[in-house]
Amino acid sequence: MNRTLDLGNAKNVHFIGIGGISMSGLAEITQRHGYRVSGSDNSDTAVAHLREAGIEVMIPNAALNIKSDHDLVVYTAAIQPDNPEYMQAQALGIPMMERPVLIKAITQAYERTLCVAGSHGKTTTSALLASVVLEAGLDPTVHIGGRSMGNINNRIGDSPVFVLEGCEYKNSFLHWHPFVGTILNVDADHNDFYDGIDGLIDSFARFARNIHPDGALVIHNETQGLERIVAGLDCRVIQYGLDDNKHRGAGTFFKPANVVYSVDGRPSFDVMKGKDVLIRVDLPLVGEHNILNALACFGVAEVMNIPPEATKRGLEKSQGMKRRYEAKGSFNGVPIIDDYAHHPTEVRACLAAARKSHTGRIVCIFQPHLYSRTRDLFEDFANSFVEADKVLLLPIYAAREAFDPNISSQMLGERMASLKKDVECFEDFYTIEHWLRANLVPGDLLITMGAGNVHMAGECLL
Repeated sequence: MNRTLDLGNAKNVHFIGIGGISMSGLAEITQRHGYRVSGSDNSDTAVAHLREAGIEVMIPNAALNIKSDHDLVVYTAAIQPDNPEYMQAQALGIPMMERPVLIKAITQAYERTLCVAGSHGKTTTSALLASVVLEAGLDPTVHIGGRSMGNINNRIGDSPVFVLEGCEYKNSFLHWHPFVGTILNVDADHNDFYDGIDGLIDSFARFARNIHPDGALVIHNETQGLERIVAGLDCRVIQYGLDDNKHRGAGTFFKPANVVYSVDGRPSFDVMKGKDVLIRVDLPLVGEHNILNALACFGVAEVMNIPPEATKRGLEKSQGMKRRYEAKGSFNGVPIIDDYAHHPTEVRACLAAARKSHTGRIVCIFQPHLYSRTRDLFEDFANSFVEADKVLLLPIYAAREAFDPNISSQMLGERMASLKKDVECFEDFYTIEHWLRANLVPGDLLITMGAGNVHMAGECLL
């Protein structure tokens, strides 16, 4: 490791919530840069690999885990001021750093940070891009907020290239100054932080202005607020999309042509750069949305001088991400798919991908994520299950939010029923499992969907 991570005078770094997918990766990167790393979590299920790497992990969070010889404590936005370790670090006067600020310090050690942002698809696209950069022999460091099938979501390399997933929540990605920034889409979300879609677009515009002037913005041509995002940028702008008639502005444009889907919904297509056929790609991931994700990778590859042949190989070798249209197995001949979709746009994309390859009944178990999101996007959610033949709703997964009696899955189900959707509500996994065992028949497809623990509803059958 020839690169230098500068954390001031810190030598011993402690991570609160080290078992999280992002925090665990950052802990490994920090350790690889020569720091002594420890951490704590309330669960022992996702830390074995950290212990194998020589990182001390304590269960659960407790004030006694914070030692006087800790020089720096790293925490996430999910950690509240009443967390015992947070309070102890403050009491001892130990410097504290939120996760995005640590990532900023890490990016400063890499001259070629490639940051993938967007309301949807950024985890999958980051993994695709990492596979492309690896295939090109660029030996990147990688940090992605999800688990990939090929285990490249967190990787430490020796080159100046850093592939990074950028989260827009609470403006996290505004701490960074990437060489290439990618914006896949901008869609109304996180209304608990942003003042509507205008506030969200403004945040993405600020992200674009942080891109290095010698670098580039790669952006989907149908992104909401595109004109505002690209206005006055010093860096190059590359666009991609399904239709070049919607290409706004001059510059390089990538689109697909001659798209063909396999029987299981995987697309094959020519990649067009302007009017020229660049190469043909057989994508191992399902759905039209993943064609767009692949085109975004071609845009980044253009900036990084990665040959189309290497980009094609990287995309075709990608194994996808866990919980992104993940085939879990089958129950009595019924395939079970699990997907992380938790926004109406993602719900529609997932179900559209399923309908490309499945002609029988699609049964969808949906667990809404966050009271605020369910409330703010209520009508959009109610109308997003068009391709599902049967919808089974679980209670809202609260995550970081307190209980809100003014919104529920029952309310959502009643609205969907008024729109003639076949929908039922369930209170727990036990009752939904009973329904599944009694009602699933050969020819069905079962999709478990949501950002919480809904995957357990399908796994209980396996």
